[in-house]
Amino acid sequence: RSNGFVNGYHDSRMNGGGSFGRGPPRNDRSSRGNFRGNRGGATFNQPMHNTSKYDRGGFGAGGGGMGNSRWVEESRDEEDWSKPTPPNERLEQYVPQPAANCTSKKSPSAALSKPLFFPPLSLSELFSGSNTGINFEKYDDIPVEATGSNCPGPIENFHDVDMGEIIMGNINLSRYTRPTPVQKHAIPIIKAKRDLMACAQTGSGKTAAFLLPVLSQIYTDGPGEALQASKASGQQYPISLVLAPTRELALQIYDEARKFAYRSRVRPCVVYGGADIGQQIRDLERGCHLLVATPGRLVDMMERGKIGLEYCNYLVLDEADRMLDMGFEPQIRRIVEQDTMPPKGVRQTMMFSATFPKEIQILARDFLEEYIFLAVGRVGSTSENITQKVVWVEESDKRSFLLDLLNATGKDSLTLVFVETKKGADALEDFLYREGYACTSIHGDRSQRDREEALHQFRSGRCPIMVATAVAARGLDICNVKHVINFDLPSDIEEYVHRIGRTGRVGNLGLATSFYNDKNSNITKDLLDILVEAKQEVPSWLESLAFEHQHKSSNRGRSKRCQLLTCINMGF
Repeated sequence: RSNGFVNGYHDSRMNGGGSFGRGPPRNDRSSRGNFRGNRGGATFNQPMHNTSKYDRGGFGAGGGGMGNSRWVEESRDEEDWSKPTPPNERLEQYVPQPAANCTSKKSPSAALSKPLFFPPLSLSELFSGSNTGINFEKYDDIPVEATGSNCPGPIENFHDVDMGEIIMGNINLSRYTRPTPVQKHAIPIIKAKRDLMACAQTGSGKTAAFLLPVLSQIYTDGPGEALQASKASGQQYPISLVLAPTRELALQIYDEARKFAYRSRVRPCVVYGGADIGQQIRDLERGCHLLVATPGRLVDMMERGKIGLEYCNYLVLDEADRMLDMGFEPQIRRIVEQDTMPPKGVRQTMMFSATFPKEIQILARDFLEEYIFLAVGRVGSTSENITQKVVWVEESDKRSFLLDLLNATGKDSLTLVFVETKKGADALEDFLYREGYACTSIHGDRSQRDREEALHQFRSGRCPIMVATAVAARGLDICNVKHVINFDLPSDIEEYVHRIGRTGRVGNLGLATSFYNDKNSNITKDLLDILVEAKQEVPSWLESLAFEHQHKSSNRGRSKRCQLLTCINMGF
């Protein structure tokens, strides 16, 4: 069983994977030598622990739970994937040690000279957090529309649908008390083996909405022919594939998959660009039943003959509109339509997003078979749990105004500051660091190692301020982000919706402040509509500007029509 096929809680950092730090094996945090402190990305691979004692029966083929959440150990018959594997007492008793303190990428050399030690997750860390915020009761008021033939009705609690012993045990460990609206409707639809196109507000629990029923179905049906085919060929044949646009979102989905694969024989894996492909290949070779991937790296793995999709029964496209925006459509169409994946109608396909533009409608038509369209809230809207403030700030005053905001909310509150450019992100981080704030930054030009380190420092609270470009606007689920600041407003309203959705997640309250000036006139009308719909306070000057902008647009349109009529009358 040490080959990874029997794996309740898969943690590649200890399960012979050779790297440690949150997420899959990678070359940024594992340790074969001392941390060298340079951005070049030292490669460390030696595990901190003797892995052999964890490989008996698969590491994490156990660890039943905390307190009263342990469920009864059942048969260890390897043919029955529906039964939970035994608990791992070592995992339950493990107490993690604190990681080395590194408050910024510009930390003093003395701090950087110490090796970075990110210990394995304990059981309590794996299931940390709760999906019920202080405003969770308001979720019942969110309008939901499901269209399609013979659409299954929603559930009111997780016990209304049979998802099996493993899933229900992990739901209890996760302290999920009740499903969110998207989970209420999506779970029975997916369990009924229907294709689904779901649009829901960001932070509404979409990841669990597809992982819970998909994993439940895999536990019920078992591996089928995929396991034997993999053993015969050495190639991995995942039963389920989840495509995500960014590395950060892929890692986040992978962490959630490990939660719900705990005490099961399903082994989740993740592959994404920007990381050591050799490490990812070695992790895949130990078994892969649920694969989370970015499109580019998945195509690379398929071309190398490491992954085959012949037995992929479940396909999920998460943040599909973002993947199209990033130019992934050719790779997605190759993966889904041109290679060996079963066709639509044979496989089950789910698409999740916060928006539903025309391009996504075309993709849904090509990939989905007699699908159900699920809209939770108005598509493209914001959550009323987020208090939105728009303030007029001239470009020259933005930095001083930002300092005032940070001082007012407290230096320890997690604050995400969005800017438009990579250069602007670096410049603002330098400014805040000189002002004495523990901060970090994330953008597309930073290495994968730097991006993961920045996210770790932000999540842990060691750097409670993170400056980011659009790379962090979608998909990232960071608990307890109290304040999102649009230092630079985006040029389109959909990007604004995704940005402020990093706070006020899953029933919690959040605050979003946006700096507005003459440079942002193109977003004025849409911004006003969003504020009004979400019942937010609207500055009088913004209403006036929106009216003026609309009036000017009408005049320009009337002028063009008059010119056209004049040309027609003159015979041109």
